[in-house]
Amino acid sequence: MPQLNPAPWFMIFMFTWVIFLTILPVKVMAHTFPNEPSPQSMTTPKTTPWNWPWH
Repeated sequence: MPQLNPAPWFMIFMFTWVIFLTILPVKVMAHTFPNEPSPQSMTTPKTTPWNWPWH
């Protein structure tokens, strides 16, 4: 059964992880978002309570 021979598959496994650990993090960290979020104001808006005519 050829899948029990680890010689060819181990090198494929190692090359795959070398690619994952060297090339992909650089590409992911270089990603920039088109719209950077702007900071919100720290003041809270004044809300007025509702006067419910329940009584």
